[in-house]
Parts: sequence; C-alpha cells; structure tokens
Amino acid sequence: MNQPPLCQWIDLATPDGLARLEALRQTLVSQGEMVSPAGRQRTIDVFGEPLTPRQVVERICRDVHERGIDAVLDYTRRIDGASLTRESLFVPADALAAAHRGIEPGFLAAVRRIKERVERFQEAILAKDVSVPLAGGGRLRQRYLPLDRVGVCVPGGAAAYPSTLLMTVVPANVAGVGEIVVVAPPTKFGSENPHVLATCHELGVKTVLRAGGAQAVAAMAYGIEGLPRVDMVVGPGNLFVAIAKEHVYGDVAIDSIAGPSEIVIVADESANPDFIAADMLAQAEHSPGSAILLTASSKLAERVAAAVETRVAILERSDLTRQSLERFGAIVVTRSDDESARLADELAAEHLSIDTRNPEATLATIRHAGAAFLGPYSPVAAGDYAAGPSHVLPTGGTARFAAGLNANHFLRGGSVIELARADLNELADDIRTLADTEGLTAHRRSVEARLPPARNA
Repeated sequence: MNQPPLCQWIDLATPDGLARLEALRQTLVSQGEMVSPAGRQRTIDVFGEPLTPRQVVERICRDVHERGIDAVLDYTRRIDGASLTRESLFVPADALAAAHRGIEPGFLAAVRRIKERVERFQEAILAKDVSVPLAGGGRLRQRYLPLDRVGVCVPGGAAAYPSTLLMTVVPANVAGVGEIVVVAPPTKFGSENPHVLATCHELGVKTVLRAGGAQAVAAMAYGIEGLPRVDMVVGPGNLFVAIAKEHVYGDVAIDSIAGPSEIVIVADESANPDFIAADMLAQAEHSPGSAILLTASSKLAERVAAAVETRVAILERSDLTRQSLERFGAIVVTRSDDESARLADELAAEHLSIDTRNPEATLATIRHAGAAFLGPYSPVAAGDYAAGPSHVLPTGGTARFAAGLNANHFLRGGSVIELARADLNELADDIRTLADTEGLTAHRRSVEARLPPARNA
C-alpha cells in the first residue's frame, strides 16, 4: 500500500499477524469499563472521589434501593443536571399524545411500516404451547406465559433512538407483556425528544420516566413510588447502564450486558469494496464501534481501505468515526477464505456480514454471531432499523452463548404434568429405583401411597 490505512492493517502471513489480531480482540473484550479522563473527572465532581464505574453503579443502586424515588431525583439532578419533582419524573399522558399529534406524518408512517415488519417476524418465531399425550390417558404440557411488566432502556446521550423502542417494545407486545415501562435520560435526545415520545404513544407505552443511567435501571428493578418493580430490564445504554443491568440481575431478568457495537465482515474478491467500507463506517460512527474486515484478497483489502478514506471525509460524525476506526478497526488479510470464516467464528461478533460468492455456504461454516447479514444488499443498517429481527444483540464475543432479543425472551415457560393412574403405574418402578439410590424414601412413598397394594410389594 502507498499509505497506511485509517484502521489497522493486519496481514496474517506475517510473523506477528495473529498476535496483533489477538491483541485487538482482547481490546474489544476488555474495553467495557474503560473511562475517558473527562469521565473520571466527572465522577469526582459528582461523588467527591475517584470511584470506578462499578463502584459508582453499586452506590447508585444501593441508594435507590434504600431511598427510592428521592435517590432517583437526586442522581438525575447531580448527573444529568435536571431538577425534577416526583410528579415531573413521569412524562404525562397528554405530553405523549401531544408529541404524537405534532410529529411529521412521514415519520409515523415509517414507524407503522416497521412495526408491521417486526410483528410479522416476531409472531412467526413465537413459542407455542405444546401438549404430549401419554399412553395411560394423561398428558405433559409446556405452556408459555408473558411476563407481567418489562422495563426498556432507551439511550439519549448523543442521538435519539426511536428504533430502540421498535426493536424492544414490539417484541414484548407480540409476546403479550402486560405493561411496558420506558426510561430515557432527560435530554433533547431522550425523554424530551418528540420522536421518542411519539413512538412510545404509537406503540401503546403509557409509562415513561425522565431518567437514565444506573438510577433508572435500579428504579425499574427495585420499584419506586409510582412505579412497581418490573420483571425484566432490556435495551442498550452506556457503560453505567450495562453495569447496572449486571448488578440487578437476579432481582430481575435482563436481556444482556451489551458493550459497544461491532461488525465482522467476511468477504472474498467478488465483493464490492464501496459497500464494505460503508458498512465499516456505519458501525464505527457509534463511537466507540468496532469494524473488522476478514478477507484473503489483498486487492479487495486495499480497495476497501481506499474507500474508507474517501467515505469518512464526508460523514457528519467524521472525527468520532475516525477515532473508532483507529482504535477498534482492522483490515485483516487472511491466508484463505476458510481462515476468514474460522476467525469470524472465533470472534463471535454482534453483526456478521458475509459478502462472498456463496454467502449461505460461508454461513454454514460459522456458528457464532449475534445476527448474520448475507450478500451485498443486506447492510447491517437494515437490521438496525427495519427488517424485523431485533437489533438488541450480544456483543464482545458473547454470541458464543447468547442470542439476540426476541419475543420469546418475554415469555416464561413452565411445564404441566397431568398423569392418569395408569401413567403413574408405568413410572413407579423407575421412580422407586432413583429415590432409593438417592436415599429419598419419602419420594418413593409419595408414589406408593397412590398405588394399589400389589404394586408396592
């Protein structure tokens, strides 16, 4: 190459190639609690001492658990600079309705179309009750019941995210959740944003809190005056939201502990370098956001690097996007297409984009990814905004064991055992054997009490 690319250039044919890729992977996994100097100073200003992010969250959650709504109001004032009252902490219904009336019709039309797409997909994958008949006349069932109350975190720091509402609230509605609570920071991009409020109203959300961060997560998890505790907390957020969700897990369910957004692209020489560059920049503009290309074609790699340089210059968030690419971006030249797929599987990224001659065949060799996007006309942005599956996905390699949010996360499965006498007779000997082996004779006798004397001999 004539000049170094904006993001790291890693050639796996060189002696240090694999080591450099591993170092990048460790950076992506460990960046979860990295705080900028400005962030550290902000913590000192608010708390009077240099606490770690985890210590900050533990203190906030403890205070909200003990002091309730007063602690939420206190931290909202100290951290967000918003002086709210017990009444103004909740967005009134008429404000939601007013935002809905005043929003541009084109936006509402788009929301309704996306809502229909998400509903169609989520309804198709929704778990259904199952009944298995038994020979003796009884039956075994698995039934699915929706959660009573769910809390949704909506970010509001650098941009407004009505898409987050669509990708969390709609699956919950499809599952039949009884009540959905939304929290968003009291900013122009959060609970003061007309697009966010109009989307809440369109989706039937009636409870919206002007609060963000750990204090909002704790309020939903523990309950405060005017807000009973929820059963599950979902949705993205900053570092403090992620740690707070981890902290309250066990008191409530959570979807995941998400980190910065990421994409891994597997491509061969048939791919369009302009498309790939555009997708890499789309993730990097999250800032932080990671974008990694894996390709065995050095010619494609060079063309992508050039396209990234050309495209980044015209972005509105050009400086932030450059910073992301410099820290968390990489163009990796592998030794074969098979190696590209193997490394993508090991990285287990949030978003996996496959742009090869046969994307389906490539996907068949990759087990681990939050969501896969096949072919040149399936950009990640389509999944982020409109396609149907939720954009709330596992990050930081956790796609090895975690799945993206969907309607089934809002269901609580439970088994129902209904035996006839003949069915219990059939099971009795096996129950007796295991109960005696484990020394739990009362278990055995609870069965024998229901059997005729001849079966107890």
